[in-house]
Amino acid sequence: MVRENVNKAEHVHSVFSQIAGRYDFMNSVLSFQQHRLWRRFAMRQLQIPAAGKVLDVAAGTGAWTFALAETVGEDGRVVGLDFCKEMLDVARVRQNEMKTPSDHVLFIEGNAMEMPFQDNEFDVATIGFALRNVPDVRQCLSEMMRVIKPGGTVVSLELSKPQIPVFRQMYYFYFQKILPYLGAMAVGSKTPYAWLPESLADFPDRIRLEGIFREVGLQRVRSYALTGGIAALHIGLKPEESTAP
Repeated sequence: MVRENVNKAEHVHSVFSQIAGRYDFMNSVLSFQQHRLWRRFAMRQLQIPAAGKVLDVAAGTGAWTFALAETVGEDGRVVGLDFCKEMLDVARVRQNEMKTPSDHVLFIEGNAMEMPFQDNEFDVATIGFALRNVPDVRQCLSEMMRVIKPGGTVVSLELSKPQIPVFRQMYYFYFQKILPYLGAMAVGSKTPYAWLPESLADFPDRIRLEGIFREVGLQRVRSYALTGGIAALHIGLKPEESTAP
């Protein structure tokens, strides 16, 4: 299992290193701009405190990181964590263009399986379109829960599996046959976008992922199916510290 996880991590790193420069554009093309609507919906469901501290796990090129930064305001802070230098390079270029100071948005290269943060450090931890790529979903969620404060929020916005039969068949045909072809045309290689359908094959569906949120100790878990179940938003709260003697 350990070697399997290492191989997956190495493969995912290779994939995203290749597509970093085209990642945001291809997300828009391949999702028909739906990923922007999904993120906006997710932001409406969150209760991020003003001047709060937020962790964006697998931040990539920073699309969600900067949106979170707007929500926490000038007195808040958002940290974007990713293990792919090439993706973070794109995020930092964007940060320089936006003239966003590092005391407001900070990007750190690091491992989502073993995050370089103290316990109870953040108010909210998010992961967007990346939970299916981590070597161990439970470990990643457990780490996210560890680094947020008691009562804090863990959020996952991720591709999912449609349940409506006809729609599911149409979506899988697009996702497995057409999408990798379009991706290959854009980046000049079949490998990166061939990974997309592979990454979803063994990933839990929306209801099963709800169960995993609860298994790692998160409470008041809720989920939302988006665009017919193409994507799903999951939210869970870290238990409050006990006040019992």
